[in-house]
Amino acid sequence: MTGILERYSEIVGWDVIDQLHQLAATLKGIKVVHVNSTRRGGGVAEILAKLVPLKQELGIDAKWEVIEGNEEFYTCTKNFHNALQGNKVTIPDSLLRIYEETVASNTAALETTLTGADIVFIHDPQPLPLLKLLPERKGKWIWRCHIDVSRPYRPVWKYIRSLVEGYDASIFSLSAFAQPLPHTEYLISPSIDPLSEKNIELDAGEVQEIISGFGIDQGRPIMLQVSRFDRFKDPVGVIQAFRLTKKFVPNLQLVLAGGEATDDPESTAVLKEVRLASNNDNDIHILLLPADAHRKINALQRSADIVMQKSTREGFGLTVTEAMWKGKPVIGGDTGGIRIQVVNHHTGFLVKAPEGAALRARYLLFHRNRLKEMGEKAKQFVLDNFLLTRHLREYLTVMVSLLHGRGERITLE
Repeated sequence: MTGILERYSEIVGWDVIDQLHQLAATLKGIKVVHVNSTRRGGGVAEILAKLVPLKQELGIDAKWEVIEGNEEFYTCTKNFHNALQGNKVTIPDSLLRIYEETVASNTAALETTLTGADIVFIHDPQPLPLLKLLPERKGKWIWRCHIDVSRPYRPVWKYIRSLVEGYDASIFSLSAFAQPLPHTEYLISPSIDPLSEKNIELDAGEVQEIISGFGIDQGRPIMLQVSRFDRFKDPVGVIQAFRLTKKFVPNLQLVLAGGEATDDPESTAVLKEVRLASNNDNDIHILLLPADAHRKINALQRSADIVMQKSTREGFGLTVTEAMWKGKPVIGGDTGGIRIQVVNHHTGFLVKAPEGAALRARYLLFHRNRLKEMGEKAKQFVLDNFLLTRHLREYLTVMVSLLHGRGERITLE
């Protein structure tokens, strides 16, 4: 047994890797295609960049395709995202037409690959209309929703549902996110790759060099949030929490580090709001990082004393898992997928307002033994629940279920 999976055995054990091979044995040679809207920026792209090669190593003919669109297309899909997470967003028919026409314009390039696939995973709303545009398809099609759709804006959900209901199955990250649909629904939580540049151990000298390069004083406590500049991540609320905490910890620094996804046209406006809220405070470091700045994010998370993820809505929040893997308790918004990662008072704290976030940050900064204890619990929790090998196993299980149905039983020894 050689290759990438062998390296994971050192972290999760050989039994886990053996199970993956047993599951994949029933799927060898099948054609699987994943489709989303970007290869750079955001958790979906990060996950696919790891899952697809692992499927290939297991003998599955896996591919990753990306649809392309213009600014109006991404404006429409961002409105979908906001509406599905509960905002009352009215999307004009003219924008919906552009959305549908854009997906249709991608069809010719994808038709052969998608119609010949045994299983197709369509990620989030961007490529959804592809199903209706390819009636000659032969395989099973699955909608993988990474968004918190627990309380969607109903007029928009009605439109999205009309595109989803023809699929063979859907996958959601949490049971709370699932909506009634006329097909089988599965639950799969996202994951992190412990062998990626963002999560591997780093030499202390490299960490210090990276942190110093950003003008951050590693000798003073650091509060950190790593996220795309998105209103649902509440970076302005993090600034408010920082200022409240700083009243009791005067030498505290704040780092807001993130990038811009190619399919998110709002991020530039949010970044301007964040800079305005910072009011040129020298102790607030706003870092706009490229999508491949993985080692830098790794170093930032390892150097942080307090890690925040004060989202107001969140599908999952991979940055929460990343920080926990590095032994950091996380102060996270009491919402969505953060709730299944942050076990309140054990692997971190769940909060709703800047005042609550500041209270918990102050507690951890003044109780370092407790901070260390919670960080150790956080890392073990990730090891048990949120690594890529578990994610891969559940994807393989869904594929076995869809292709073999209930007529065959797969036994793992």
